[in-house]
Amino acid sequence: MNLRILIIDDSVTMRRITAAIVSSQPGWTVCGEAEDGLSGIQKFQELKPDLVLLDFGMPGINGIETASRMSTVNPRVPIILFTVWDSERLAGAAAKAGIYALVSKSEAWTLIATIESASVSKSRRGSQR
Repeated sequence: MNLRILIIDDSVTMRRITAAIVSSQPGWTVCGEAEDGLSGIQKFQELKPDLVLLDFGMPGINGIETASRMSTVNPRVPIILFTVWDSERLAGAAAKAGIYALVSKSEAWTLIATIESASVSKSRRGSQR
């Protein structure tokens, strides 16, 4: 499965780690990176990724607001909130913003399976239209 993935995280170290996880999978590529929500939205519109990995706590607008704006532009692109923040309230806000799933950075090993699930879900939604 070929996937173009946009990574939005204010930490350079986390972007590198996330890119390494993505690049470990055949056919998956990082099509772009952004260090905050506003530049992430701009790259989302320019690059038209297949999937977005998004941090919650960033300068400027947070990941929920960023996801909400991206979902308005293109609701068919799965967004995964990949964050250290973990709470039931965050999960509810994430769902309302159009986020496909929330993955804790402390459970990074689950990221590949979540990306695979999101891309399969996207394929099914696309074939129904």
